[in-house]
Amino acid sequence: MARVPAVAGLFLVFSPAAGQEAAPAPILPLEARAAKVDEWLEKRLETLVPLLMRREGIDLWIVSGRENDEDPVLATMLPATWLQARRRTILAFHDLGVERGVERFSIARYDVGGLFPGAWNPAVEPDQWKRLASLVAERDPDKIGIDRSLDFAQADGLSSTEYETLRAALPERLRGRLVSAEKLAVGWLETRSKEELAFYPALCALTHQIMTEGFASVRPGATTTADLEWWYRERIEELHLETWFHPSVDLQRAGADASGAQVARRNVVETIQPGDLVHLDFGITYLRLNTDTQQLAYVLRQGESAPPAGLVRALAVGNRLQDLLTSSFQAGRTGNQILSATLERARAEGIEGSIYSHPLGFHGHGAGPYIGTWDRQDGVPGSGEFPLRADTAYAIELGAALGVPEWGGTKVRIQLEEDAWFDGQSVRYFDGRQTVLHLIAAE
Repeated sequence: MARVPAVAGLFLVFSPAAGQEAAPAPILPLEARAAKVDEWLEKRLETLVPLLMRREGIDLWIVSGRENDEDPVLATMLPATWLQARRRTILAFHDLGVERGVERFSIARYDVGGLFPGAWNPAVEPDQWKRLASLVAERDPDKIGIDRSLDFAQADGLSSTEYETLRAALPERLRGRLVSAEKLAVGWLETRSKEELAFYPALCALTHQIMTEGFASVRPGATTTADLEWWYRERIEELHLETWFHPSVDLQRAGADASGAQVARRNVVETIQPGDLVHLDFGITYLRLNTDTQQLAYVLRQGESAPPAGLVRALAVGNRLQDLLTSSFQAGRTGNQILSATLERARAEGIEGSIYSHPLGFHGHGAGPYIGTWDRQDGVPGSGEFPLRADTAYAIELGAALGVPEWGGTKVRIQLEEDAWFDGQSVRYFDGRQTVLHLIAAE
């Protein structure tokens, strides 16, 4: 087993998890984390913003938010030691052209971490909005992007009050130049830098390892689904990490209703028993990046050394559905087009499945093309019409249903979710995927 340094004075002991490919990320002290976040942020601002502004034809981009009401984009642009905006914080980007680059400045009471030089002196001009208006007028941009969006909450961060005040402050000739920066904001949020892509495998390996530890903690006949959920929450706290959602644990076992469907057990606290199929939905937040993963464990009965063949087959069908989905990824295709193509291929192979995959990065449910939702298998309005782009990350999330002979034909639902990136040509799992069920030994 490898010993991986964690926070000062803490070491974690890791053993390989099924399907794991990368070494788990070391858990850094807070100061080292902040330095890494700021390093990545500066590179993103220098490299991604110019490309995205020119791609979307935005000459000047305004990102504004108030303390305790931060624009989601603004929150990803603040230095690591800024845990929220300070009073009103306005960031601005002005494209000076390919040769001169993008000018960055802030209209705030403080310089923003050295990344956005201050351009407002309240002693000279007490009105923050008037100062912004004068700076914009001096630059005379054709298109002024602001974060307003119908389809993506993360790109809709300019509140109505901020919008109305901004518009009123601008000269009349500039008000008609305000345009939605939706595509620019989504591009910033969905595009992963080379540094982030290089780190994500280790982050997913860490996620997988914590999941494996939790399955190993189960005591059949004693541990409940709620016990295991809270084990994960405690473990996250113990490791000085965060999560963006409460872990979810549910069970499937032999026994069906009149239609042959699995008896629903979600959101019900039950004791984990031998013969159960345990489903875990789990993710962590670290260095401003998120994971979102679902895996399955089988609880061995006395005398068993392997899961029933029907469950092994069901997992293989789930893996096949993953293949059909990831091979349908093509740059420029919309999420709805990928969804439709995948489901058509699944039906042709006799697979009963559903697809509900989503972008991943600064947010667990990120901005970008949604590829189905659990309740919209005919396409997702708005976000499902967004095109797929290179260097974006996704939670490859789906479910496949299959009867299990050893369970009297009861249908089992194989719910899988693994994190991956699309490089413009193909999809690669950051840390492999589950192809073998985790095993929990009987007491």
